[in-house]
Amino acid sequence: MKKLIKSFPLRFAFTVLFILLAYSCKKGNDEPLPVKDGDGNIYTTVTIGTMEWLDENLKTTRYNDGSSIPLVSDNSEWLALATPGYCWYNNDEAANKEVYGALYNWFAVNTGKLCPAGWRVASDNDWKELELTLGMSQADVDDIYYRGTNEGSRLAGNASLWVNGALESDPAFGNSGFGALPGGFRVSQGMYLNAGNFVDWWTSTEDDDTHAWYRGIWFNSSSIYRDGGSSKKTGFAVRCVKN
Repeated sequence: MKKLIKSFPLRFAFTVLFILLAYSCKKGNDEPLPVKDGDGNIYTTVTIGTMEWLDENLKTTRYNDGSSIPLVSDNSEWLALATPGYCWYNNDEAANKEVYGALYNWFAVNTGKLCPAGWRVASDNDWKELELTLGMSQADVDDIYYRGTNEGSRLAGNASLWVNGALESDPAFGNSGFGALPGGFRVSQGMYLNAGNFVDWWTSTEDDDTHAWYRGIWFNSSSIYRDGGSSKKTGFAVRCVKN
């Protein structure tokens, strides 16, 4: 009896320690660390199938190594760029940063340093995997231009920001949690177009020396656009996927 009484406090202490460690591990799994970009902006995420995505467009003005991305507002300077650059739609950061994120040329994408550490700019194949998960057929996934059925509507979010059309009228609108918003884009010549109507995203996949692959959704189609013919000088939004 004496030996049993002496060993009880030690066993009790080990039991309490085990419970605390188990709780700590569970809490860590339930509350993942925040995702921060080079500016310290914090993002939430959405898991679709086996892939984890940021649920908003990237809005950093710095790479993940802390170095600055050049802000280019002037149209002529934007057209002349063969190096990384970013901008805000209509050169209006206050109106666009928090809602739509920034627009980047493909040279910024190609640095491999845009997304937060542990994340990457989604490739053409990443987008294909997402589209398959949403229900698009393999034949449509591999096709170009508008493909699929209502996968674009499923990616979209906040109907009040979209011009009324086939996208937001589909019953599946917004059910993926991806939260795509119509932030428009910047053409290679520098003009800004189609806020409220379109969102386009760069992929990290090059097509040729002057063009790269991208995705887009439009207010009047419930499908997803795929093309490799956009000039690398164009300013598109960026979505990141976890490595």
